[in-house]
Amino acid sequence: MAYLSTLFSKAKPKKMDVKSIYDISINSLTGKPIDLSNFEGKHILFVNVASKCGFTPQYKSLQELHENYNEKLQVIGVPCNQFGNQEPGDSKDIESFCEVNYGVTFLITEKIDVKGKNQHPLYTWLTQEVNNGKKNSSVKWNFQKYLVDPDGKLVDYYFSSTSPSSSKIIKHLKN
Repeated sequence: MAYLSTLFSKAKPKKMDVKSIYDISINSLTGKPIDLSNFEGKHILFVNVASKCGFTPQYKSLQELHENYNEKLQVIGVPCNQFGNQEPGDSKDIESFCEVNYGVTFLITEKIDVKGKNQHPLYTWLTQEVNNGKKNSSVKWNFQKYLVDPDGKLVDYYFSSTSPSSSKIIKHLKN
């Protein structure tokens, strides 16, 4: 019986010891620290990406979004290998794939876990209402998107099937 209660119980989300998303540390694909506070005043679109996924062609739309709204938006790709082992490569493989196949110039982070016991603090903030002040969510698959407003507040999240160029996202960038 103890096994079943453990199996079906969820750990209570813990409030992170950060004042805002801008206080969270994450490295770039090349291992250099990314200072998220550099993007204060802009929307940030975080997308967990993978090179071998059916949604991988969204890199093209993400790049277009980056180019068309670069004054108002920072796109950040976050490689993750937790869904179908669809991001198996190392940093050099990921960087090469993105540049060669999609001409990606937006920021790509180090490969991280977006769920589970080794969930990166960025995704702990993005997915837990106790931290983001808006809502709880769980990352269901590659290319799920999280939009943060210019003040560092979570706007919403969008499932993989939502195109980066969807009006659901774009409407927030038109103001």
